[in-house]
Amino acid sequence: MSRSPSNPRPRNGPVPPAPRFALVGNPGNRRTALFTAAVAAAGLPAPRVLPWTEVLTRGASFAPDETVRIDSPGEDPAVERLLRGVTDPTRVEGTARWYARFTAAVRQVADAARSAGATLLDDPEELAVLFDKRLCHGVLREAGVPVPPSPTSGPGAAPVTGWADVRAVLHEPGMRRIFVKPAHASSASGVLAVEWDGRGRWRAATSVERTADGRLFNSLRVRRYTDEREIAAVVDALAPDGLHVERWLPKASQDGRTADLRVVVVAGEAAHALVRTSRSPMTNLHLGGARGDLERVRAAVKAAGASWTEALEICERAAARFPGTLCVGVDLLPAVGWRRFAVGEVNAFGDLLPRLTGLPGSRAEGRDTYAAQVAAVVRGAVPGWAVRREEVRHAAA
Repeated sequence: MSRSPSNPRPRNGPVPPAPRFALVGNPGNRRTALFTAAVAAAGLPAPRVLPWTEVLTRGASFAPDETVRIDSPGEDPAVERLLRGVTDPTRVEGTARWYARFTAAVRQVADAARSAGATLLDDPEELAVLFDKRLCHGVLREAGVPVPPSPTSGPGAAPVTGWADVRAVLHEPGMRRIFVKPAHASSASGVLAVEWDGRGRWRAATSVERTADGRLFNSLRVRRYTDEREIAAVVDALAPDGLHVERWLPKASQDGRTADLRVVVVAGEAAHALVRTSRSPMTNLHLGGARGDLERVRAAVKAAGASWTEALEICERAAARFPGTLCVGVDLLPAVGWRRFAVGEVNAFGDLLPRLTGLPGSRAEGRDTYAAQVAAVVRGAVPGWAVRREEVRHAAA
């Protein structure tokens, strides 16, 4: 089944010059390697890599003809120390400090790029919203994008100060199953899926391991806690960094495993889709999730009388709230029965999906996520393709 691209094609006119990329990333990282390979495959000069360690300590500078891509600072212990102030990258705490330093750095990168007259592919104010789950949820909700109900949505929501606040949410109608998420984390770091049966029984699934002295570490194994005191201790330790709470929506399944989708949107078009399945509430592949069958999902959506095209359009509507960012990864949550969908999160660096090629009928068909982005830049589809940026900047104010 193919679909036509929903974003407008470039207007007729002069062919833009071949881009010269500058990449803010971690040398030797798999993201940097995959993007560099995509640039080479397009017959373009190798990107100039600006290491995050240098950007964070000495700043950045660019040439007028460069196209600047900001990539994830993750998977580098030295960068983690600079951003979070921790010596062990598996530690969970410190995300508020990470957020403050990261957003300051990307604003400096953006200022340097704009001063030089370079082209910027990632808007710093949009990144600030994307890396605050509360702000991002609020932007999507205000735009009418379906999202899980949340008491922490938007800049005006009351902060979560600890377990007492979360416990109060669990007593609200329809909120006996919730996700508690660090506002500034990624890759399910620090996330708890909490359930209360209304009679004093508690259960939480999380990758967080709490040591005897109260420190929190990420694990590659999902743990289950049933003691309210243990759950409360984890939440209380995370709360100072900021928490986002939302209803845990029952999701569809494939082969008896919970399923959702990561949809990569490039220049306004849903370009790639990956089905993720798991036996736990978290479908992240590094936590034991597995790739599912996309064709079977599309068949299930059709059999339910729903529209696969409309599901992808929900992702495009979510991405359209971030017009200054070339590529985002949208977590699409299918309801039980495959008839309805909601957006769980929008990820600024949600394109690390090796060997996944584009959707049939899209401009990304036959290309991986990085090649699709390079192709979009080559054809002149730079950020700014949808709505006014002021709408997103207002959410971060």
